[in-house]
Amino acid sequence: MKFAGRILATFFGVGFFPKAPGTAASAAACLLYILVLHRLAWPFYLLFLVILFFLGRFASGAYALELGQPDPQRVVVDEIVGQWLALFLIAPRAWPVLAAFLSFRFFDIIKPGPIRRLERLPGGWGIMADDAGAGLAAAAFGHLLRLLAGRLFAS
Repeated sequence: MKFAGRILATFFGVGFFPKAPGTAASAAACLLYILVLHRLAWPFYLLFLVILFFLGRFASGAYALELGQPDPQRVVVDEIVGQWLALFLIAPRAWPVLAAFLSFRFFDIIKPGPIRRLERLPGGWGIMADDAGAGLAAAAFGHLLRLLAGRLFAS
């Protein structure tokens, strides 16, 4: 069980990437979205993310406890969930996916207001919740931009 938790927490070893493992995980999430996940019907996509969030909460909390760190860099399942939230209902093309990637990384690094508070939740809850919050903020931002751009170009 411990081994499976480590695999999930590091998202199949992506968390061991030597430089910026969170960014590497976000990039891997974008690639998997383009190749596979965008094909899921939206209810199944959201159900998949909810299940992954809760599995990630247990795995990341246990692995963080094992390492003796509150939010180890190796734990990247939170970035995966956050990035996939940012990509929700986005066309699997280069520019929209790049915009979702950049906006998620921005919200994940800056952690404005309520997102920073989510980070303070105990254990795996805090590890997962702040990235989920950043993903939701990035999704809202991306869809708002798409709506505004559509109106600007329709005029």
